[in-house]
Amino acid sequence: MFKLTAKALACALSLSIAGMVQAADPISIKFSHVVAENTPKGQGALLFKKLVEERLAGKVEVQVYPNSSLFGDGKEMEALLLGDVQLIAPSLAKFEHYSKGVQVFDLPFLFDDIEAVDRFQKGEAGQKLLRSMEDKNITGLGYWHNGLKQLSANKPLREPKDARGQKFRVQASAVLDEQFKAVRANPRKMSFAEVYQGLQTGVVNGAENPYSNIYSQKMHEVQKYITESNHGLLDYMLITNTKFWNGLPDDVRGELENILVEVTAEVNKLADELNKGDKQRILDAGTTEIIYLTPEERNLWREAMKPVWKKFEGEIGADLIKAAEAANQGA
Repeated sequence: MFKLTAKALACALSLSIAGMVQAADPISIKFSHVVAENTPKGQGALLFKKLVEERLAGKVEVQVYPNSSLFGDGKEMEALLLGDVQLIAPSLAKFEHYSKGVQVFDLPFLFDDIEAVDRFQKGEAGQKLLRSMEDKNITGLGYWHNGLKQLSANKPLREPKDARGQKFRVQASAVLDEQFKAVRANPRKMSFAEVYQGLQTGVVNGAENPYSNIYSQKMHEVQKYITESNHGLLDYMLITNTKFWNGLPDDVRGELENILVEVTAEVNKLADELNKGDKQRILDAGTTEIIYLTPEERNLWREAMKPVWKKFEGEIGADLIKAAEAANQGA
């Protein structure tokens, strides 16, 4: 009887120790993204990893997978929902099937500058959008800037009529499709990893990107002109799997939230610096001419594309569009 009890005790002790070891295993966070490490998002992912492993050592481990090395544009959302990754930061254009309101960020010429974008994203309407997909198991953790978009092409684009018949790479976004159709151009959906080759081979004639994307992906080597249009926004929403996030210990989740506030501020500062620096590097390369629009020329583009606002007003919500417009006045 004693032997049996001792054996049972040893077994229980063994299971208890195994359970303690298992409980002590660090939480694994895989962060997958599709851009280069020398971009704002790439740097943000690395800074997140660094701070997490400093402040939550032994509790949380972070693995970063840049340049579509784990999942590409078309697969990363599915991977997040399946729990195969825990953090991704898709461009805001990727959310139209999950939250129609997020399409507000794709409307052309809506924001006057990046400061207006900041005001809107930090305000009540912008914060509400972060939480708008929780019923679909997606929690928004913050907005990361990549910057305002410029038009690139192999012909000079000074007025909307110059874009007629040109094939522009777009993300999978109905708003961006209509944006180019409004100037009688032809939108072509294409994953980010394919853009350079698409431009090189003529599958598409042009694209829209912030300077940092143009430079990091060497698009300036295969585009003769960049029109500084600042016509739209290419930002990201950092998202996680809601069940995963809510299942974290309170102290861990709280510290991760604190870290993300710091990282977001750094990413958004870096985005501005990188875009300015990469614009100069493009100029120094001498491969591409940058066209600066006059106020009158820019207004022609704005008026040509503005009907897209009305087209999507029913889906996005007139109040949301008004709140974004109000951010231009510092409201």
